[in-house]
Amino acid sequence: QVQLVESGGGLVQPGGSLRLSCAASGSTFSRSTMAWYRQAPGKQRELVAVINTSGTTRYTDSVKGRFTISRDNAKNTVYLQMTSLKPEDTAVYYCNAQTLVPLTGISDYWGQGTQVTVSS
Repeated sequence: QVQLVESGGGLVQPGGSLRLSCAASGSTFSRSTMAWYRQAPGKQRELVAVINTSGTTRYTDSVKGRFTISRDNAKNTVYLQMTSLKPEDTAVYYCNAQTLVPLTGISDYWGQGTQVTVSS
């Protein structure tokens, strides 16, 4: 069982920056596609950024140029560097891992979420 623990959320002013971290347990991190999702109250959960096992990244249009997803396989950690934050970025941010487990298939794991609030 893969455990994901997010950290780094908090209250920031518009235009500020914040770095989220997601620490993963287990030995499957390097072969896992990692992603950040977010969910604002009353809204659907939204894919924010994804990084695959080759380091290729994708972002939702609203965060392009402002957010950067990265991974450190040696530390089993994925990061989301957020800059130029806007009130619309306010949400609970979730870490997600999709992992190919031999003889099992692709497993999907979620962290508990960390609150990001952008407000003056």
